[in-house]
Amino acid sequence: MSQLTLENNEFLRQFEVVVNGSMARIEYAEQERKIFLTKLIVPEEIESAAFKDEFIKIVLDFVAEKNMRVVPTSPEIAGFLRKNKSYKDLLPVGIKL
Repeated sequence: MSQLTLENNEFLRQFEVVVNGSMARIEYAEQERKIFLTKLIVPEEIESAAFKDEFIKIVLDFVAEKNMRVVPTSPEIAGFLRKNKSYKDLLPVGIKL
């Protein structure tokens, strides 16, 4: 997959990636050093499991760089974290998937 460029749109509280003129986004809410990933929105023309996984990975890497914890309230993102145990250290204490 080509290198995706992540944009953090703080005004709209969403992470954005544009591919072939279409924007995919993950909506979020921030609270006390935690980021709640609430919704994954991917247009049909760029929707694929590989794209979703890559998008989620770059968002999780961004969150890790900021030393924040992730609370996945989106089913797709929670499922990704369940499958990819290497990201489980981003979960706050007490959150189990």
